[in-house]
Amino acid sequence: MANMHEIKLRIKSIRETKQITKAMKLISAAKLKKARQLLEQTLPYFDKVKLTMEDILVHSGDINGLFFDTRENKKRKKIGYLILSGDKGLSGGYNHNIIKYAESKIEVDKDYILFIAGQMGRSYFTRKGYNVDPEFNYPVQDPTVFRAREIAEMMVEKFIKNELDEVYIIYTLMVSTIKLEPHCMKLLPLDLNSLREELGITEGTVDKDDSLIYEPSPQAVFSMLVPKYVKGIIYGAMVEAFTSEQSARMTAMDNATANADKMLHSLNLYYNRARQAAITQEISEIVGGAAALEQ
Repeated sequence: MANMHEIKLRIKSIRETKQITKAMKLISAAKLKKARQLLEQTLPYFDKVKLTMEDILVHSGDINGLFFDTRENKKRKKIGYLILSGDKGLSGGYNHNIIKYAESKIEVDKDYILFIAGQMGRSYFTRKGYNVDPEFNYPVQDPTVFRAREIAEMMVEKFIKNELDEVYIIYTLMVSTIKLEPHCMKLLPLDLNSLREELGITEGTVDKDDSLIYEPSPQAVFSMLVPKYVKGIIYGAMVEAFTSEQSARMTAMDNATANADKMLHSLNLYYNRARQAAITQEISEIVGGAAALEQ
């Protein structure tokens, strides 16, 4: 058994670590709440964009255009993966799960490029030799609409210029506080059936109505809304990824604090036993010394 001095040092070290994990838990909880509030504040804008797109799809018949171009004539397509990982560790299996999920989705036998937001994912995929865009360097901490707009404009521009033929976004979806699921979503090109399903439009609701006029044309208005729609998806994914990371870190730090309490309880027992043994030994030595003097 370790002596009393060693046990006291371990108790002190664990108490200091417990203070850190408890503080990190509180910080993650505050950041999670703030991110959710930001998402709720910006949702009305993106909901309006979706409603306008829904109105065009319902009353203007089929919509075709550049953003629906699947480029079936190309034998080898250039695929872009936008991956949202974490910027920091100490979040349980959060980064490991999103990285392994992304690896399972990336088709390495095809022409692909990775756009990675988050230091943990960027360092991993770069170290493993994946084709990572070195100029794409965005954090996932404290997501903003402006950052989402820059990323969306970049993805849309690369798609329009035929630099990318397909764009996917991979992020973590927070189903609940303790249930986090990696998710993959196709951003471009748009699929008309999937888009109608996303907007809640059934086949029977499509009704061409000439009384609704969009200037200069429904096609032009719809094309203008698509980048805003993509921006909304990216921003929502960034908030989901950020809140998922904070939730994972909050849970991990809570577990670490609970484990620290258990270790402190065990060490206090060891310390009391060692202290009792030392007192008993000291009493025995005193009694033994007194008996020797009497002789």
